[in-house]
Amino acid sequence: MSQPENRPCIFCKIVAAEAPAKIVFRDERVTAFHDLEPIAEHHILIVPNRHIASLNDLGPEDEPLIGYMVGVARQIAAGQGFADKGYRLIVNTGAGGGQTVFHLHLHLIAGKRSRFRIG
Repeated sequence: MSQPENRPCIFCKIVAAEAPAKIVFRDERVTAFHDLEPIAEHHILIVPNRHIASLNDLGPEDEPLIGYMVGVARQIAAGQGFADKGYRLIVNTGAGGGQTVFHLHLHLIAGKRSRFRIG
């Protein structure tokens, strides 16, 4: 369920610096930023810079990207000082899996929980 060509999703706008976000990490492959509706003390989203609607839209050529996203999550957790305390990585896929923005994203969550549902 990808966005129409003439209406980029909010994450595409954040990647293009057309929408505000508190950026934590950015390079040529991914962008990471604080979730606007955090469920925990630390809630950071890691998105590929190229629009990919969900895990279901990945091709074999994208497999290194997922590993890279996990590596970036580990790097951010260490840099933010919560890696040793523990964290969760979550990917929601499709509406039935809780995905609400149809641009692949990895939730990096740590610290005190403020609510339990991940959308």
